[in-house]
Amino acid sequence: MHFTSEQRLDDGVLEREFTLGEIPGILWTPASAPAPLILLSHPPLGLRKMYPRLVARARHSAAEGFATATIELPGSGDRPRWPAAEQARADLRRAMEAGEPVSDEIVDALILPLVDKAVPEWQVALDALLSLPEIGGPVGYSGGVISIGIRLAVVEPRISAAVLFAGSFVPRALFEEARQVTIPLHVLLQWDDEGNNRQAALDLFDAFSSKEKSLHAHLGGHTGVPQFAGDAAAQFFTRHLK
Repeated sequence: MHFTSEQRLDDGVLEREFTLGEIPGILWTPASAPAPLILLSHPPLGLRKMYPRLVARARHSAAEGFATATIELPGSGDRPRWPAAEQARADLRRAMEAGEPVSDEIVDALILPLVDKAVPEWQVALDALLSLPEIGGPVGYSGGVISIGIRLAVVEPRISAAVLFAGSFVPRALFEEARQVTIPLHVLLQWDDEGNNRQAALDLFDAFSSKEKSLHAHLGGHTGVPQFAGDAAAQFFTRHLK
């Protein structure tokens, strides 16, 4: 892990950009250390575009005593272009603009390669982050492409709890993996999310095998998550990571 920049935000949070090989990322740490770690995931729109939302989540978490970190997803931001992913996104846009059902083939092409590439990169990042003296563990996962969270919850024993955002397409194969998830889960669902199949989100929640899982549904579209939902997620992580 190579740190490339550092700044102290006005609330005392230390923000450092880093690289892991070709993978860019950002680490935010509170003044109190060592601190438990939350991995902040996000949709594949690029770190620069997602930064305002990510830093707001990071500062909220730091106020609760958590360090947070994020990495750029494959094919996003300044990382090398990924033609197959771009084609899958184009096929998705074409289907949605035409008012056609999104086929399993489009969902698989869009999500499965991303999960296969992103999850090992998150694990490499986790190796590096947990070697830092200011990171004390345990580890939580928050947000992003829900299929990445499912796979990480299955294969990464260092993740103790997860806040998942229902709102992205999930391949049928990931429903099977969801049945292997047993860590505590806090799932957010926007009830009127225009791009989300509400019934599929409910079916996915039902598939999780966690003994502790809660579904928090709020009225509104994809970006209308209320502020108090973040407070509830912070309380969830406080219970399970501290």
